[in-house]
Amino acid sequence: MLHSRLLNYIDEVARTGSIRKAADRLNVAASAISRQILALETQLGTPIFQRLPKKLILTAAGEVLIGHVRQTLKELTRTQVKIEELKGLRRGEITLAMMSGLASNLVPNKVKEFRAANPRVKLNLTLFNTGAEIQVAVASGEADLGIGFDFGKDSNLKVLARAVGRLGAVMTPNHPLAKRSNVRLSDCVDYPLVIADGTSAIRPYLDSAFARVAIDLQPAIETNSIEIMRHAVILNDGITFLTPFDVESERRAGRLTYVPARELAQDAQALMLIGHVRGTSAIASVLAEMLKAMIREVAG
Repeated sequence: MLHSRLLNYIDEVARTGSIRKAADRLNVAASAISRQILALETQLGTPIFQRLPKKLILTAAGEVLIGHVRQTLKELTRTQVKIEELKGLRRGEITLAMMSGLASNLVPNKVKEFRAANPRVKLNLTLFNTGAEIQVAVASGEADLGIGFDFGKDSNLKVLARAVGRLGAVMTPNHPLAKRSNVRLSDCVDYPLVIADGTSAIRPYLDSAFARVAIDLQPAIETNSIEIMRHAVILNDGITFLTPFDVESERRAGRLTYVPARELAQDAQALMLIGHVRGTSAIASVLAEMLKAMIREVAG
């Protein structure tokens, strides 16, 4: 931004092939353009324009430079638009793609906080069953941001925030195992087990852990909804297996307790916030900063 005048000079001279024509289009003195280009060539130690009798053309060094110049000018335009958005009344529309468990636990408080500060912004909160679906939504532009677990690598996406949580046993505070510092899976099977079904990212971890200790997993309830898992545990005095992220609100309210499970000590899920590599609107960036803070809080 600080060097945008020089970048515009170089771009216009490259387009017109003439310092005089560039000066006329930019409404500046030709001598000012010439002086700055000469100063840059001196700094680089090589000419960026070849001076022909009737035209200036880019040298090899100039060809390299002009790509940088034009990309920088594009980014400058995007940045100026974002700043203008933030200077005025915040308006617009944001789509946040997320998994259902987060929708009813961590995210609502931040949504409430964001809406209080930005009442003119419309929020679209869209639920997806898998991380892959969320990634596709963000990569395609269907969603501005995505929040979920264990996203894979995608060249179109960037990770804005990440925190790791380990799977453990979740139960009510008055459950017989709730006061323990940790439990074994063999301790848990005497109680109704509420288990994530095969479509969940959690299930492979559980299948592997129960297989390692040669226990046949026999769920009392099997579901693809983390919200149902939480409520079923409360109503049936059972046990489920989730990360602290999945039960943050219930833990604070005293409705559920998280107890580390020894056989799941190495099984962690990464809570991740993702956006497109090209960036997003200014107002979506504001929401992203709030979600980043939320992830830092629960990780701490």
